[in-house]
Amino acid sequence: MLKVNNLTVQYDGAMALNDVSINVEKGEFVSVVGPNGAGKSTLLKTISGILGQFQRGRAERAKVSGTILFEEERIDKLGPSNIVKKGIIHCPERRRPFPEMSVLENLIMGSYLRKDKDQIKKDLQLTYELFPVLKERRDQMAQTLSGGEQQMLAIGRALMSKPRLLTIDEPSLGLAPLVKKKVFESIKEVWSSGITILLVEQDASIALGLANRAYVITHGRIAAQGTREELMKKEDIREMYIGI
Repeated sequence: MLKVNNLTVQYDGAMALNDVSINVEKGEFVSVVGPNGAGKSTLLKTISGILGQFQRGRAERAKVSGTILFEEERIDKLGPSNIVKKGIIHCPERRRPFPEMSVLENLIMGSYLRKDKDQIKKDLQLTYELFPVLKERRDQMAQTLSGGEQQMLAIGRALMSKPRLLTIDEPSLGLAPLVKKKVFESIKEVWSSGITILLVEQDASIALGLANRAYVITHGRIAAQGTREELMKKEDIREMYIGI
């Protein structure tokens, strides 16, 4: 479904990703784990088009090479909105809700590019079933939610975009253990509904427990890949990058 080939990203001469290749099959749950600053978030931002050379500002100083294919079609030259139209939805690090909009308005913003109004209403109800707290707080401003509630809102907003491939960046960041557990249970339920997931996560024990396969990334390079069982057999990888 997704093929990232020899992706290299440089910021102002500093290497963020160095010849990274990954693939995600339809229906898979794939995790990318590794230490902070390893390049995990850069990978997702590049896939979603946020770090494309077409953008203004900091992205103009980002040099990107390599190819990204979604269902055999190159998307690495497309803008973010066109990538969203193809069904790749990015759930960003630190949630990033629209703070002065209500929960309901944030969710509706997720469906901005859709025209199927009847299905949007159905998907909103499905989102509320997955995250009942969002229904309870639908008229509340997003900035007043707790960190866990904002993460649920970010995932719910992404689901309203009707993803075929959902990329999720560090959903456990700043969350208490019990809240983290609830968020990941919800992510697993999203995957069970048939949505392919590419997860970036620093908490390797949780990420590996959910994923079909995982990639370990460090210093912008893929250090290892495989199933949880395969990675656990590699003592150096287990100790240095997974922390087990």
